[in-house]
Amino acid sequence: MPETRPLLLLPGLLCDARLWRDPVALLGDAVSAQVADLAQDDTLGAMARRALAAAPPRFALAGLSMGGYVALEILRQAPERVTHLALLDTSARPDSPEAARRRRGLMALSRSGQFKGVTPRLLPSLLHPEAVDGPLRHEVRAMAERIGKDAFLRQQLAILHRPDSRPMLPKLRLPVLVAVGQQDVLTPPDLSREMAEAIAGATLAVIPRAGHLPTMEQPEASASLLRAWLARPPA
Repeated sequence: MPETRPLLLLPGLLCDARLWRDPVALLGDAVSAQVADLAQDDTLGAMARRALAAAPPRFALAGLSMGGYVALEILRQAPERVTHLALLDTSARPDSPEAARRRRGLMALSRSGQFKGVTPRLLPSLLHPEAVDGPLRHEVRAMAERIGKDAFLRQQLAILHRPDSRPMLPKLRLPVLVAVGQQDVLTPPDLSREMAEAIAGATLAVIPRAGHLPTMEQPEASASLLRAWLARPPA
């Protein structure tokens, strides 16, 4: 019987377990998956500590977008517990001044009572153009409503204050998958390429017909990449 791998999954901003549902279902008995709660804390350090407290002793680790920032923080706190690392649609860089300005603008919009207007503004940046007007838009909005305004503000604060993780990338010594949607405009493929080139032995994958949420947009392709990544010998 193939080994069942413990897999800790880290959602992105305004995302919950739905983000990972379809690839996990396709992976079946190959994984024992757990989705961390990243909605309670306003720093990456606290998010990582909460995730580690609930995680098994050793696990493969996958994070998308904000989840990727938390994944790198987990590797700072407990590298000995992580066997594999997957970074999806994320970046090792801190926010640019322009990105920080946009982020603060969305936070101000939420504080003014217009939180429900945040996700419609983000949808064209989150989904492939072919999916923006399809059924996935309802699922993305439903995730955001479940996370809620207060958690959104906490998450944005954590993201704003994230460190520059580029210096740690060459030190990583474990199987690493770096994947990104081909049409991701929030964390474009060049940012994934930068990370993959800095990590010895990393696999870079660009997922066609996907934006910032390929695990929802292209679950079969995402599951295939994760399956191959998990098949690599652990650290």
